Amino acid sequence: MVRPYIILIILSLIIVLGFLTNSIIGQKKFKDLEKRVEILEQDTVQPLDTLVIALIHVESRGKEDAIGDTHLGSPSVGVLQIRPIMVREINRILKKKKSSKRFKLKDRFDREKSIEMFTIWREYYHDGDDYEKVARNWNGGPRGFKISATRKYWKKVKKQIDEQRKSYLYEDQSSRRI
Repeated sequence: MVRPYIILIILSLIIVLGFLTNSIIGQKKFKDLEKRVEILEQDTVQPLDTLVIALIHVESRGKEDAIGDTHLGSPSVGVLQIRPIMVREINRILKKKKSSKRFKLKDRFDREKSIEMFTIWREYYHDGDDYEKVARNWNGGPRGFKISATRKYWKKVKKQIDEQRKSYLYEDQSSRRI
């Protein structure tokens, strides 16, 4: 027959081990959280990727075959809703930089090429500018930052950026996919 004090000792050990394990795991999670907060405070979370992801969500919800603004004659298409005039502008920038690379209208339907076009545009016109100016000009054209109608667009983009940062802060690092 098992003596009651042995069962009590075993149960006590299990409880103590449980507390120790939770304490160690809790400390690790807290250190991970501290590290994520530190990264966010330094604003080193791939700033361009964060903005691009937010723009893609707002523009097309990530759909490569998205077609918008059909009422304007030349619709905007793809994940970043690029118009034909933007493709021409990107090609003009590339020519000015003496690059042999050129984009075609169909490239707007390709996620990577759309992001590449956006990156070329951003680096040429907005190198060092904040997210708001970049997003509002992407939406409203060269003077988009000065157009009050682009404020609503910026609020949508900002909301997506904030959600990404919040998600990054609480998400398990092993499942992070950016």
